[in-house]
Amino acid sequence: MDAAPAVPAELYRDPIYDGATDPTVVIADGTWWMFYTQRRATHPDPGPGVAWVHGSRVGVARSRDGVAWTYAGTLEPDAAGLALEPGPPPADVDATHWAPEIVHDGERWRMYLTEIDGVPDRWPGFARSIVEYVSDDLARWERRAPLALASDRVIDAAVARTPDGRWRLWYKDEAADSVTKVAASDDLSNWRDEGTAIGGAPHEGPYAFELGGWWWMIVDEWRGMGVYRSDDAVAWERQGGPDAVILGAGAVAGPGFGHHGAAVRDGGDVWFYYFGHPARAAEPDPERESVDDRRCAVYRARLCVRGGVLQSVREAAD
Repeated sequence: MDAAPAVPAELYRDPIYDGATDPTVVIADGTWWMFYTQRRATHPDPGPGVAWVHGSRVGVARSRDGVAWTYAGTLEPDAAGLALEPGPPPADVDATHWAPEIVHDGERWRMYLTEIDGVPDRWPGFARSIVEYVSDDLARWERRAPLALASDRVIDAAVARTPDGRWRLWYKDEAADSVTKVAASDDLSNWRDEGTAIGGAPHEGPYAFELGGWWWMIVDEWRGMGVYRSDDAVAWERQGGPDAVILGAGAVAGPGFGHHGAAVRDGGDVWFYYFGHPARAAEPDPERESVDDRRCAVYRARLCVRGGVLQSVREAAD
């Protein structure tokens, strides 16, 4: 029997600005769709400070197998909300779109998108909101409204229907020292605050899913992924000690470690798509950041549960 073809270490690079981050993947009618933050890593004149991280659109790529991806364009504003447009985004933008989360509610697709007015050149002082969109085809999105959450500094939505039948939305609250907050809803229309889901040291990019009889929360700790386990998706317990992570240095297909990602189920397999920095210096100088330091690539790892422990299995040709 012939061996299965090796999966390339880097699954995807954004062909416009080489800054694909925060990937989320869904499968619809046999097509894999990737939605991601299109950071302007290689933009020739992105602006001062951290403006290159802002001014981003949602990039879209498609695949038949989850491995070979083709760029499809960006979600661009229109009269109804957002629509997929092929090619590069406009040269001048007046808003920032980050970290799309996409779920199916049983009837339609819903996207929870972080939005920031303008193109900030610094981190503090700019409100961030999570806005809901709906779609029937993943290409045209009707804008609903910003969600009323714990503060006006909220990013990185993750949404799932939990064992009690309610929907829950986890997110990073920068006004609360960058911990994971949670809100609950019976109908995806009215949300109520449920406080802090994951506290402790600052982190971002929460993602929750069920696997192996447990619920799991993965958070980006900027050194790998912290993992939390739950039997009800409400009360969470850390896997391992405070220093334990998965997809840390040496455990990923590429230099550095894994950043903000999301899982997708394909039959019996659960794949975690995440991003990394394939060309970043081992010890980058934040005062003299290079274009190579900014470049990003999307990778994936298969997740499994062994003995009640969540593990990542890299399947790549390094």
